[in-house]
Amino acid sequence: MTYDVKDERASVLEVIEFYLDETLGDGSPYRSYFGMNVAKVLEIIRMPESVVSVPGKRHEAAVGTFNLRDRVMPLVDLSIWLEKKNDQQDNRKVIVSEFSGIVTAFIVSGVTRIHRMTWAQVEPPGKYLQYFSHDCVTGVVRLEDRIIFLLDMEHIISSINPSLHLEITPVHGLADSHSGAGRTVLVADDSAIIRKTISASLNAAGYNVVQTTCGREAWEKLERWKHESAAQDAPIGDFVNLIISDIEMPEMSGHELTRKIKSDPSLKGIPVVLFSSLISDVVREEGRMAGADDQISKPDLPMLAVKIKELIERFSNA
Repeated sequence: MTYDVKDERASVLEVIEFYLDETLGDGSPYRSYFGMNVAKVLEIIRMPESVVSVPGKRHEAAVGTFNLRDRVMPLVDLSIWLEKKNDQQDNRKVIVSEFSGIVTAFIVSGVTRIHRMTWAQVEPPGKYLQYFSHDCVTGVVRLEDRIIFLLDMEHIISSINPSLHLEITPVHGLADSHSGAGRTVLVADDSAIIRKTISASLNAAGYNVVQTTCGREAWEKLERWKHESAAQDAPIGDFVNLIISDIEMPEMSGHELTRKIKSDPSLKGIPVVLFSSLISDVVREEGRMAGADDQISKPDLPMLAVKIKELIERFSNA
């Protein structure tokens, strides 16, 4: 896949494409294509010869554990999770991934290639697709001869093991004080489970939370608020007080959204917090250059409410 870089700062995404083979009800073979961010992939290996079943009650897709260079890791069969009738071929591959501090191995039928593109080339999934995929698809990439569905791997993992579900622990003296009363926070994230988690925590602290599924949708909401602010001759703070944005999102990434906000005279005073499961030194520098006021990795989300309170107070007093 090729792309045109119209802006040198455009966020580039590398997607590793893999597929799942299944047999349909009429006996015919069918192949589905999926993808995930290359930055989340540690390595691709052959199906391990020895898989140890884990005792006790577990999700059917959690087929067991295996040893990889003296490290025991969980093994998840994506075909089972996606309710596909896999033929269990011997030549299947395993994608070993790490995100949000969690290492998990996923069984797939095969891996094709890596595609390099911009986030503008990734379409958000429609409501129909979200419903029938159980909110596990975060983006759609259209190629000439097939469609690639980008999967929300964090959602899949948390559904298999609820103990790994991301939670934002209410901070003592903050959640019960309703310190966010009268404040509005705009959240942009393509993961339904992340949006719900953040919203539940901030709602408990008294914040009004407005959810959007991607940077483009968040920007359109901000523009509507900006026009209402001008029409009513009211400060933008009457509509929104802080923005929390994921970095990896269809159509418009968090970095691009932040640049647009910070280059707009009416919106640049709104604090922006970027977060991702992939905040490295390079990603952090890109966020700083985009104008982010703070950056948080998803494992550090328990401190999100504290940082929000501090940023809103600092910008309100500026």
